[in-house]
Amino acid sequence: MKIGIVGSGMVGASAAYAMVMRGVGREIVLVDKDEKRAMAEADDIYHAVPFASPMSIRAGSYADLAGARVVIMAAGVSQKPGETRLELLGRNQRVFNAVIPQIVTHAPDAILVVATNPVDVMTHLTAEIAAGHGVASGRVFGSGTTLDTARFRALLSRDLGVDTPHIHAYVVGEHGDSEVLAWSQVEVGGLALNQFCDAQGITLDDAERARIDEAVRRAAYRIIEGKGATYYGIGSALARIVQVVLGDQRAIMTICAPADDVAGVHDVTVAMPHILGGDGMLARLPIALNEAEHAALARSAGIVKAAIDSLPGGDA
Repeated sequence: MKIGIVGSGMVGASAAYAMVMRGVGREIVLVDKDEKRAMAEADDIYHAVPFASPMSIRAGSYADLAGARVVIMAAGVSQKPGETRLELLGRNQRVFNAVIPQIVTHAPDAILVVATNPVDVMTHLTAEIAAGHGVASGRVFGSGTTLDTARFRALLSRDLGVDTPHIHAYVVGEHGDSEVLAWSQVEVGGLALNQFCDAQGITLDDAERARIDEAVRRAAYRIIEGKGATYYGIGSALARIVQVVLGDQRAIMTICAPADDVAGVHDVTVAMPHILGGDGMLARLPIALNEAEHAALARSAGIVKAAIDSLPGGDA
């Protein structure tokens, strides 16, 4: 099974490396305008294959994406220290207008997974471009808040003393400053969060919840300030998404995909829980947010909608 990755910077390369370590797929093709970088990353990752799973990793052109089951779109300009994801919008739109038609021309049957920030807006743009080339709805989606959800679960795991597979918690809305941590829906081992805390004698008061919220919401900024970019977490998230698609695993993940309505905001793309499978995004699931969370989701969706409408050719 062939996987294409367009953009062999740190995110694309980390995704390829994570897929090798997890044994996802059989062939990975890295495409980048910097051909020397793509070749170097492909060679370096390929040298890890003997320590992991049998796989072919090589650099190639857009034509080499032919036959790919999944293509990850990780090309774009990098987020600068202090720069919000939405401030990246204008610079990355130009990249997408040039690259997406190339992908869908050479790999028309591939599922396209967008990782470039601001991912919600870039996914909305990608879906519009791909639809113009006959790509069906549901076959284009973005990584959304998959990483934010993982960060939320990881921090809860540390405080609760329970491994993350036993914690169900979601971050919805924008992958960015306005994202919503759905505290009201957190479950641990089938128990509501408050029930679990009471049973275990754990105090998770408002101050502690605010600390976790801030740690999740500001994680990218702290990492970028410290080392210039984030890539291991999102690379692993992308590898997991591809694994779900290739294995038709029917997993529930907080990816982002175009929706007619999210919390009263129309024609917008933000992250919500979705069922993923071999044909891509199969269904969006409702999430029973409390009143404050629902209002926060509406605000988040409105922020993304305004950014979408600001695109040349948008609704504004």
